[in-house]
Amino acid sequence: MSLLIVSLDTTALNVALPDIRADLGASVSGLQWVIDAYTLVLAALLMLSGSTADRLGRRRVFRWGLALFVAGSLLCSLAPGLGWLVAARALQAVGGSMLNPVAMSIITNTFTEPRERARAIGVWGGVVGISMAAGPILGGLLVEVSGWRAIFWVNVPVGLAALVLTTLFVPESRAPRARRTDPVGQLLMIVLLGALTWGIIESPHRGFASPLVLGCLTVALVSVVGFLVYESRRAEPLIDPRFFRSVPFAGATATAVCAFAALGGFLFVTSLYLQEVRGMSALRAGLCMLPMALMTLVCAPLSGRLVGSRGPRLPLLAAGAGMTAAGALLALTASADLSLGVLFCGYVLFGVGFGLVNAPITNTAVSGMPRAQAGVAAAVASTSRQVGSSLGVAVIGAVMAAGGLGAGGVVGLHDPAGFQDAERTAWWIVSGCGLAVLALGALTTGRWARATARRAAHLLDEGDGTTRQQAQQATERTNSGAAG
Repeated sequence: MSLLIVSLDTTALNVALPDIRADLGASVSGLQWVIDAYTLVLAALLMLSGSTADRLGRRRVFRWGLALFVAGSLLCSLAPGLGWLVAARALQAVGGSMLNPVAMSIITNTFTEPRERARAIGVWGGVVGISMAAGPILGGLLVEVSGWRAIFWVNVPVGLAALVLTTLFVPESRAPRARRTDPVGQLLMIVLLGALTWGIIESPHRGFASPLVLGCLTVALVSVVGFLVYESRRAEPLIDPRFFRSVPFAGATATAVCAFAALGGFLFVTSLYLQEVRGMSALRAGLCMLPMALMTLVCAPLSGRLVGSRGPRLPLLAAGAGMTAAGALLALTASADLSLGVLFCGYVLFGVGFGLVNAPITNTAVSGMPRAQAGVAAAVASTSRQVGSSLGVAVIGAVMAAGGLGAGGVVGLHDPAGFQDAERTAWWIVSGCGLAVLALGALTTGRWARATARRAAHLLDEGDGTTRQQAQQATERTNSGAAG
């Protein structure tokens, strides 16, 4: 249910972007911030939330997250202007950071057998498909009937029901040895993500050589260098560098960035194209996006079963091929009056690719890692997803703003030819992200990669002063006591 409201909020909101622009007088960069204010805060806080849940209790933190997400949704529905909406989206993200990684940690500590865990993750990830299938249509219907504010109302009853059910049925669990907080590393990550995204979003309007953009990129560079130097010297860093000695884990992290950059860019450009260029209503645009969403719904649980039976290699290769083909097809055929049949094929290919990619990312990120750090490991994967989504919206939104959106940032019809060129570039970026997923799937799933995962897990166990078996026994004792 937590994944449902978070994913539904994202897919439904993309359909409502043109309505928000018209109602609040937002530019394209303002629309980018409506999306990225959420994903940036989420990415910055996921690691902190994962380690906090391991320390204070996963159910407790999960319930806090649900309460904050519901409160943020209410404030979004009441926002009188763009600035208020962006701020309320940031509050939503604070709550959202306590949901998905903590839920994944709960699942990891409940399903301890690898095959069962892979299937459970597949079912859990299948909710993304449900939300993607329902999101565009529900969002379009709500916009048609009640306006964009109704999109945030949906989160309230679902969030409150999840809060009640969590209280009744989810057992409390904690890591046997929780990690310490890392405020300096947390601050450096916030500065890095904020400065990088701000620079990318503002570059089309101010120019890449402007002092603001160059200053943002400089701050981002200094932050990443400082983060690497500082974290390498800490006994318990925010992101343990030893995790990335596992090639599958590092590959899953990079794959998540690429796949979700493609998704974020896909949803952003598709919504603007269908409604602003082709003049469709929000509901009709949602219906046009339905083939992509349905294929994600079908392929997500299938991917979980494939990972459980044959490993992550096959679904990753198929996912990369699907997204690459979709981006290339839409780039080669981009036009203002493109046949709906071609759009259908492109959207189906992308839905197949994205539906297959989620389960192997999640399973690879948590498999082989000590369950004592399940919250942190899952949070790294979730952080990578949100970073990718933020960068996808920022980069492709910047391309669209520079190409065909007019001096005032109003979409489309000021320069149709420029919009078409920008759209073509955006689709090539999506195709490149898919190609990166394909290459990473081939490089990070072989014997050598699996051997590095075993060595990294052994190193983590030794560094924490416990064996894998001891960590498992301690976790099981914690879960048994909480359940009792």
